[in-house]
Amino acid sequence: MAFRLLSVKLACLTILAVASCGIIKANGIGDRIGIMEVKGQREFDYFALALQWPPTYCRHTRDCCSSNACCRGANAPSEFTIHGLWPDYNDGTWPACCTRESFNEKEISTLLDALEKYWPSLSCGKPRACHGSKGSFWAHEWEKHGTCSSPVVHDEYSYFVTALNVYLKYNVTKVLSEEGYVPSNTEKYPLGGIVSAIQNAFHATPSLACKNGAIEELQLCFYKDFKPRDCLIKSTSQKGRGSSSSCPNYVSLPTYVSSGVDRLETTVPWVTAEEAIEEFGSM
Repeated sequence: MAFRLLSVKLACLTILAVASCGIIKANGIGDRIGIMEVKGQREFDYFALALQWPPTYCRHTRDCCSSNACCRGANAPSEFTIHGLWPDYNDGTWPACCTRESFNEKEISTLLDALEKYWPSLSCGKPRACHGSKGSFWAHEWEKHGTCSSPVVHDEYSYFVTALNVYLKYNVTKVLSEEGYVPSNTEKYPLGGIVSAIQNAFHATPSLACKNGAIEELQLCFYKDFKPRDCLIKSTSQKGRGSSSSCPNYVSLPTYVSSGVDRLETTVPWVTAEEAIEEFGSM
């Protein structure tokens, strides 16, 4: 498929009226599993762009399928990829499943090449969506988090193209590489140095989560106009979801290593960030 993307101008859209919305209390990183409390909708306070470090996730790959980017062999992702663009509250909770809108892949057909590269699934599982069904990774992210993005973005296409634009503009992999923090299975890097490199580049403090001393997830946080802001500093009791307290003082940024399972070689049309930004349009 040719890489064809439409540009979108970010704009402040009118508030989408919804009768009720779930609030999930923080209970760990990843799919943000927690306790659902049905309350009236409250507009979110800021966005968290959650990024995954694929080699850390792919260490635990045991099953391969066409939808798992860990199974791409030499083409497995080797840069931070998108986990989701998450509307959050300043009190540490977040809204979820704010409308009854279901995911429709046709709405983002022109973005599929970019999503396969920058927002791939790193498993064969089908995550549960909001309304009892299971579907794709993208369906999960749109229904659970994207539907809560009003009044900034509140349609499926705008949600995904906005996340891609923000991800490409704030290129964490490039920032760390330029400061000498490159993937390695032997080196360990000071956590404070990694945080400082991102602070210096974006003038805001990120949040990180680790697994067995390896960076697994990194969050960048933004005001609703997508200007960077500090991510919340969580206490030890809240460590897990996006909390730097889950990381040791020295962390690894591992490279991809085959787990020994049969790999599916897939061809993904890799494009540079500069080419993609030209396609999306500047922010």
